[in-house]
Amino acid sequence: MGEKLLVTGNHAAAHACKDARVQVVAAYPITPQSPVTEKISEFIAEKKMKAQYICVESEHSAISVCIAASTTGARVFTASSANGLCLMHEQLHWAAGSRLPIVLAAVNRAPAAPWNVWTDEQDSISQRDTGWIQLYCEDNQEIYDTVLQAYRIAEDPRVYAPVMVCYDGYILSHTIMPVETIDQKQIDDFLPPYKPHTILDPKDPRVINLVTFPWIRHDVDKPGIEKFGAYPEIRFGLQKSLLNAVDVIKEIDADFGSRFGRNYGIYKEYRCEDADLVIMGLGTLICEAQISADMLREEGYKVGVLSLKLFRPFPRQDLIKFASRENIKAFAVFDRNLSYGYEGALCSDFKATLFTGHIDKPVHNYVAGIGGRDVTAQQIVDATRKSCKALEKNQIDKELEWINVFP
Repeated sequence: MGEKLLVTGNHAAAHACKDARVQVVAAYPITPQSPVTEKISEFIAEKKMKAQYICVESEHSAISVCIAASTTGARVFTASSANGLCLMHEQLHWAAGSRLPIVLAAVNRAPAAPWNVWTDEQDSISQRDTGWIQLYCEDNQEIYDTVLQAYRIAEDPRVYAPVMVCYDGYILSHTIMPVETIDQKQIDDFLPPYKPHTILDPKDPRVINLVTFPWIRHDVDKPGIEKFGAYPEIRFGLQKSLLNAVDVIKEIDADFGSRFGRNYGIYKEYRCEDADLVIMGLGTLICEAQISADMLREEGYKVGVLSLKLFRPFPRQDLIKFASRENIKAFAVFDRNLSYGYEGALCSDFKATLFTGHIDKPVHNYVAGIGGRDVTAQQIVDATRKSCKALEKNQIDKELEWINVFP
């Protein structure tokens, strides 16, 4: 058995990093991420964790160190938030393109300007197209468990891709909750040492990430002709692995659940079995929506909640199957982010999924909680009730609406 702790979300991530036997940590401090790596540095100083902690001058340098260390075969970790995560952007592409199993705790915070240290998902959502897997958490126990799963996912030979574990700044990062850790031997059985697929050997010199690749030879089947890979083929391979990763993630999560009694799936359902309308979103905002669903049920509205854990790769086929249920008539997507000039990022992806699945069901998008503004269960009730009433009149397909904003 492990320990029963009362810790913040940041410290839950740090404990998971220690228990995963991470070997190299590099990070640059930024609110509200800083306590993650501060706690890790304490573990290392107290000899509770055998790892190299490398102090750097920026977030760009932090991810660069992780890329170098991962390439040599080390298990690595970093964390960031907001503008710091934005500064990593260039190297996030590099890490994914190099197929390096780096794990990063993205402690969600609104990027400037104007200056803001509170939570929203804009920082991680802005990195959704870099090739990283993204997993979103609802509580501190889930943070601990997800970091452990993230290493198993990233290092799986069927995947070999970096993973972001995303959770709300302050709402989780600085809030104390019960967290049950796992016995080290059990973790070692679940998460064996990393067997790197990159090769750095002076006796067998290689060039990694060539700037200029030879063209693909179309006559590769002829004897004596060597097949070369180029940029499109490398990126095609990453895309293929990410699409296949959905099933790998479900498999690893199921294994985790069978061992430790906790698993999360790629999404969580609440009262969806007979729901006419389903509230959908990421993270703690949609966790709060469960209370709203109960309140709306008391008013006679059949409302359920779908909390999406896996955002990248987007679990399109699973969501098509879910959205095809006959009882579900419509959706209300609550985004704590915004693709500026259009609508919430999750809403856009979900609408595209419905279209490719030939599902004609209306979707109403609400943007809420940008910059950490409170979104109460009652506010979610009021917005969703509006969608329910519009559904009764077949008028739910509306433009984006904002909650709790004073224009």
